[in-house]
Amino acid sequence: MFGIEPSEYLLVAIVALVVIGPKDLPRVMRIVGQWVGRARGMARHFRAGFDEMVRQSEMEEMEKRWKEENERIMREHPPVAAPAEEANDAHYAMLATSAEPEMKPALPAPEADPQLPLPEPEKPQS
Repeated sequence: MFGIEPSEYLLVAIVALVVIGPKDLPRVMRIVGQWVGRARGMARHFRAGFDEMVRQSEMEEMEKRWKEENERIMREHPPVAAPAEEANDAHYAMLATSAEPEMKPALPAPEADPQLPLPEPEKPQS
């Protein structure tokens, strides 16, 4: 892990057993394990923050490149209005300037002749 060979681990374990004693060794190992876990968690948190900063920097660089490329393309190929859009614009401009036409009925409304009798409804046969 840190360039320590297994024989060196064995030597540290024997010294710890002699110095600390077999009675307190499990408690000390648990405390050391907790400290190592906390150190790893802090390293993981630092690494995640650093990776996030790198990602943000890369995203900003990509957005900058995209914006420059988009501006270059728009300069080389300016947008042109389509013929259909021009026709629609002309049509709407004409409608906006013209007065609304007066609506006349196509056929005159039929008027009822008071001298003609109305037909009577048929009665059912029984």
